[in-house]
Amino acid sequence: VKGAYWDSEIKACQLAGLKDFPVFTRKVGTDISYLACARLLLEQRDRLYPCFASHNAQTLASVMVMAGAAPRGFEIQRLHGMGEIAHQHICRTQGIVSRIYAPIGAQRQLLPYLVRRLLENGANSSFVSQVVAPDTTVEQLTRDPVAVFRALDHVSNPTIARPPDIYKPHRQNSEGLDFSDRQQLGVLHTQLTKARAQLFPMAAGPMLAGPKATGSGETGTGSGPEGSTHPVRNPSQSDEQLGQVSTTTVADAHRALRIAHDFAPQWAAENPTNRANLLRRIADELQANKPALMTLCICEAGKTVRDAEAEVREAIDYCRYYAGLAESLADPLPLPGSVGELNELSWHGRGPFLCISPWNFPLAIFCGQAMAALVSGNPVLLKPAEQTSLIAGFVTRLCHQAGVPAAAMQLLPGAGPTLGAALLPRPELKGVVFTGSCATAQVIQRNLADREDDIIPLIAETGGQNAMIVDSTALPEQVVRDVLISAFGSAGQRCSCLRLLYLQEDIAEELIALLKAAMTTLEIGDPWHLATDVGPVISPQAAQALTSHIETLREQGSTVFSVTLPPGLNQRQFVPPTLIELADSKQLKGEVFGPILHVVRYGANQLDEVIEAINATGFGLTLGIHSRIEAVCRYISARAQAGNIYINRAMTGAVVGSQPFGGQGRSGTGFKAGGPHYLYRFMSEKCISIDITAAGGNASLLSKP
Repeated sequence: VKGAYWDSEIKACQLAGLKDFPVFTRKVGTDISYLACARLLLEQRDRLYPCFASHNAQTLASVMVMAGAAPRGFEIQRLHGMGEIAHQHICRTQGIVSRIYAPIGAQRQLLPYLVRRLLENGANSSFVSQVVAPDTTVEQLTRDPVAVFRALDHVSNPTIARPPDIYKPHRQNSEGLDFSDRQQLGVLHTQLTKARAQLFPMAAGPMLAGPKATGSGETGTGSGPEGSTHPVRNPSQSDEQLGQVSTTTVADAHRALRIAHDFAPQWAAENPTNRANLLRRIADELQANKPALMTLCICEAGKTVRDAEAEVREAIDYCRYYAGLAESLADPLPLPGSVGELNELSWHGRGPFLCISPWNFPLAIFCGQAMAALVSGNPVLLKPAEQTSLIAGFVTRLCHQAGVPAAAMQLLPGAGPTLGAALLPRPELKGVVFTGSCATAQVIQRNLADREDDIIPLIAETGGQNAMIVDSTALPEQVVRDVLISAFGSAGQRCSCLRLLYLQEDIAEELIALLKAAMTTLEIGDPWHLATDVGPVISPQAAQALTSHIETLREQGSTVFSVTLPPGLNQRQFVPPTLIELADSKQLKGEVFGPILHVVRYGANQLDEVIEAINATGFGLTLGIHSRIEAVCRYISARAQAGNIYINRAMTGAVVGSQPFGGQGRSGTGFKAGGPHYLYRFMSEKCISIDITAAGGNASLLSKP
């Protein structure tokens, strides 16, 4: 066959950040490759029975010529309804067997496939399209593809951006791994094994005691005389202690804030281009330390290898994206006005920001918050989640190595309530950026409201009771694929994960059966192994809460299907992927943060009720839609109150700069992280208006005739 679905390969490689494409980016390259493979197969007819599928008469003629005077020992193939005339002619004149490829099934199952084939064969470059064009000559149809190829200026298609260049000229794409390449996987395995041995030389020994702010504004490695330490453990092997983290005392926190406040004017006055280049150096440090960062994400946060690799890439993308965004805001914006008046708007840092990051994205969100505040001219105090402080400590050191002044970035590991009570009321604090639960965001909001000095911004991204609506026109296999990714990827521990699946009752039975079968194929286990699809949840307490939720709904009469956990797993922190059918979505009282999917059936005339039920939760983070009716997708999108809507695709994995991420309502304050307006929340605006007539008149008026 010849190059089917190559556009999907192009997209996948661009998103994965590979160095180049594994497929041809010009049709002529595919044509030559096909003929080269055909020649090799024809030479092996004593061992093989080659089959050549094509509707291209030039390709078929080339095969016949290469087959020689006695074309035997092979066959040609075509899709039902296409290439009939060419195949009939060859069969009649050469006696060759022509096999018809005819997909069999119901119309709604076959329609997407047939449409895909028509689109491919209807492309301007296809033979089927060219042969019916009135101005096409025989000479054009029979051009030698090798001669055409040699006449090209570029081997690759210059109109298709290579994966590293898809965001240029604004930034470079982060470098990714090809997980289908055995050689790359071998190198990755060696790098991760080496990094793990270096980071954790003793399974239960101390490592990377979390840095904390000291009197000099630098970071230390041990606990202070008043501080305490807490162990950090591997969530997939809770008896494995990874290290110790020192706890920031109230006195430490106050001292760090004073240091940041005193340094704020100097950092705000720094050339914006210098701050942007600093972020680019940090991105390079992250790239150079990718194996170590992946190892930390796997061992401390329980992320799978693929998720860990994606998180490092996202952190790098944040650095480069915000660097370019900050440079675009470096110069004042001229504003219109009357004659004799000069107006301009400029942006400036606010002062120290407290950045509170979560354990489910301990690297990407940690970097995203810090880099946005830092490049906007604000010193940052970094409060990481207690469960993932080792990652925060490692990244902070990399940032300092890249040139971030110690006073501009200070790490404060410790208990959230203690540090929040110590810092939120302080007048030196000028902003808070938080990602976590709705309840904690509301506590922060109340604390800031009680301040009697500056009104400072709270930039919050919280959770969501995220839903996906699937109607009867959706392609079942695509729905199943996207639901598995959306509901069970990262063990269901993304704020964007699918929690509530609405299935139109016409297809619900079939889809639920497919989903259950697909769930049994998920590999559950230690995320260190590449084959693992679902790792542990973050803590025994989280596992217990999720298990209790499953049992409560089971006792209420809900149908529950759970995948069987493999023997030998640490049962305390592994929760099996679970599907629960609900009679009514109101049975789901709030966000369930784990690998649990709730399913509700709805009638074809109940779409408005479904949308109302989703909006009534008050959350507004992500929404998925699966439908092949464009009007339905537009209708739902216009009425749903969600910050990110994903149509006919998985609803997790937002890409920096392409899918700015953030919710509304109970799910966030905006602006969206990784979006063009995000940095505005970290800066204050200053408008300067000058009456230039006071200086002797408008020279531009005097210069005109």
